[in-house]
Amino acid sequence: MLSIKSLLDFYINSSIHVSLAIVAFAAVTLINFQVPVKIDLLVFIFLATITGYNFVKYSGIAKLHHISLSANLRLIQIFSLAAFIGLVVCSFFQSLLVLLIAAVTGALTVLYALPVFSNNRNLRGVPGIKIYVIAIVVAGVTVLMPLVDHVDLLKRNVILEFVQRFLLAIVLVLPLEIRDLKFDMAQLQTIPQKLGVSKTKKIGYFLILIFLLLEFVKIAVEIPEVVSLLLVGLITFIFLKRSKIRQSKYFTSFWLEALPIFWLLILVAVRIIF
Repeated sequence: MLSIKSLLDFYINSSIHVSLAIVAFAAVTLINFQVPVKIDLLVFIFLATITGYNFVKYSGIAKLHHISLSANLRLIQIFSLAAFIGLVVCSFFQSLLVLLIAAVTGALTVLYALPVFSNNRNLRGVPGIKIYVIAIVVAGVTVLMPLVDHVDLLKRNVILEFVQRFLLAIVLVLPLEIRDLKFDMAQLQTIPQKLGVSKTKKIGYFLILIFLLLEFVKIAVEIPEVVSLLLVGLITFIFLKRSKIRQSKYFTSFWLEALPIFWLLILVAVRIIF
């Protein structure tokens, strides 16, 4: 019988957890803009995240901290294939605009993983660019994709939501880059590599502040959105402050990546209260 730890590890390593987090991000966007929730779209985002994330992790360029997954890699590959097949089926139920955004973010994901540039490099190998590619993909999938069929994407609130999600994604990647200091090659030039842990955290604190302040630039802001955003900002600050090179296995891979799920639960709870 599989142990709870084995199930938890598979849940994390197969990218189910991070995919649920991305779905939670998308659900927050739908609630904030009062757009009806489309289950087929959320399933599409969930399957696309599993497919893309596992492609990046297990496409042959995984780093040393993934070697321990080799015993379960075959099972994860089968699971990923099933997710991809489900994604293809689900794509027939999406609009052309959703598929267009999916194609762009999917292309960035492929370029991030495969060595298609000169010197056998991918986007991840381009110095200093990794974190921004991740943030653009996350913001595109969780803001633009849920809204494209319902809201003018050039409206102020949509643009600000996109920028906020982009900034938050960057902040959430910083603890991962701090953790990966002992794995990443020097030529990646991640923010912690260039500035050190202390200055990296200070940059993260500043980005959290901007993330929060942008909410007050929006038109017709509602109390539940502001309250939930402030709480999420506080939780993110705590995670970043507690980040270090040597940390618990589940600090980033479970608790940190669960922040969008916390945000969704907080937002729903606050809306019920108010």
